[in-house]
Amino acid sequence: MNCRSEVLEVTVEARQVEEAMLALLHTILLHRSSGKFHYKKEGTYSIGTVGTLDIDCDFIDFTFVRVSSEELDRVIRKAVSEFKDALSNSGSDGMGQISLEFYQKKKSRWPFSDECIPWEVWSIKVNVVNLANEQERQICREKVGEKLGEKVINVVEVINRHEYLPKMPTQSEVDNVFDTSLKDVQPYLYKITYQITDSLGTSVSTTMRRLIKDTLALFMQSVTSHMGRTGFPVCNFSKSKHLLFTLKFSSQKTVAPSLKNIRVDICLSAE
Repeated sequence: MNCRSEVLEVTVEARQVEEAMLALLHTILLHRSSGKFHYKKEGTYSIGTVGTLDIDCDFIDFTFVRVSSEELDRVIRKAVSEFKDALSNSGSDGMGQISLEFYQKKKSRWPFSDECIPWEVWSIKVNVVNLANEQERQICREKVGEKLGEKVINVVEVINRHEYLPKMPTQSEVDNVFDTSLKDVQPYLYKITYQITDSLGTSVSTTMRRLIKDTLALFMQSVTSHMGRTGFPVCNFSKSKHLLFTLKFSSQKTVAPSLKNIRVDICLSAE
């Protein structure tokens, strides 16, 4: 399956970051969500309605439309808030990227977890500028509103293309395509990640951190199960971007000397 990739770029001042990201992410999710599925029997279902809300921005001359789901809004706001805080605390030049990835699950055999196959990724590149006075802020307020309007039209045009979408699932497979955890709306399965770019142009994304964490957890589980001993990890992160992972066994008398400490050295290269 080929994954579609779309890139949007915005330039905003610091106080506009949250509203701009919410406007774009909610616009995309509005078109990638449906009402709840109600199955009568296998292969027969009805779809509930999706309500909408108009949201006025405080720092941008712009109004966007989002799904009227408070649960979904809380999830999106939490992710955007984390991105905004990371951006402001990075000490960089105010550059970052937040991504919205849609995927579907493919069942895997035990003991492996389900495979997540992305089919569409939206990346929003953000450049934060510092403005000198209120006059510049007012001009920025208007210009950012105009740019967001153009981006929303771009999103709608892309989504209206006749391109791949996961086929409607049966009742037993609905969790492989849609997020069914919300009470009032059912978006396609998605995840939000972000990365902050420093002054040298290097970054470590949340996706990479999660990949490392999951890989090492699987590694530790496999080794300890095979050896029949309990181990605990020791992780060290150096400025040279090397992550040293050591698995130490709690019962070393019955473990071969060469296996008392298992070390994995991972190099994090710039993306």
